[in-house]
Amino acid sequence: MTATQAVAPSRPRIDTGRRLTFVRALRGEWIKLATLRSTWWSIGIAAALTIGIAVLIAQAIDMPGFEPIQAVIMPIQFTMLLAGIIGAISVTGEYSTGMIRSTLTANPVRGSVLAAKSIVLAVFLFLSSLVIFAVAAVAVSLVVAPRDQTIDWSDPSASILPIVVASLAMAVFALIGVSFGFILRSGAGAIAATVGVLFVLPIVANFFTFAGETWAWIVDAANYLPVAAAQSAILPGDDAALDAPAAFLTLACWVVGGAVAAWAVLRTRDA
Repeated sequence: MTATQAVAPSRPRIDTGRRLTFVRALRGEWIKLATLRSTWWSIGIAAALTIGIAVLIAQAIDMPGFEPIQAVIMPIQFTMLLAGIIGAISVTGEYSTGMIRSTLTANPVRGSVLAAKSIVLAVFLFLSSLVIFAVAAVAVSLVVAPRDQTIDWSDPSASILPIVVASLAMAVFALIGVSFGFILRSGAGAIAATVGVLFVLPIVANFFTFAGETWAWIVDAANYLPVAAAQSAILPGDDAALDAPAAFLTLACWVVGGAVAAWAVLRTRDA
């Protein structure tokens, strides 16, 4: 006697009509970024450093030729590291927890994952830096007011543009961290590489200024590092290492080059 097995009727596939669009990918990346406590701790530290150092510089330097706007944007030499680290850990954090598998399952188009994360990070760092530098500008204005100094807001090139470009540079530093995060996948490795490019290499190159003409090419090459290019873009002038177009092109090359390398690694390697 053969037992008859009852076969359950298959359920019809329900199409909810909700596919993962790029806008939803952006929203998902924003949720992941905003729910990380490290993101807000880093922004808080960047704000404290930027405003605190700007106020100290404004109080300490009172000499002819020093413009108050310089005190506002000089702290970027320290906060750039925080921007790069935020970009790095936003990627490597997913690899360390295994969330990257869920991300790539939900959005199998890996270029879309890279683009969404990069855009969210860049916009977030740009806007938050814009607010931080604006607050620092107000604080510096209060400090220098008793000395009959002020930030010339009537001249955008001496006030608004340096703040906007400094905020843009912070976004660039974050994208460099994102690129290293996807390439290396290790939190320690990505942070070390980011710090190396943004902080260590400029210091090493500076040593060669005392080495004579034979090593002058290293000093010239260092002008195309991200931080040097950012400084030339923020406050262009005769004393800048690069002119403004070359500085912006250099920053763009760092972003595009890092993104292409990250995309090449991401699309050819398992999660």
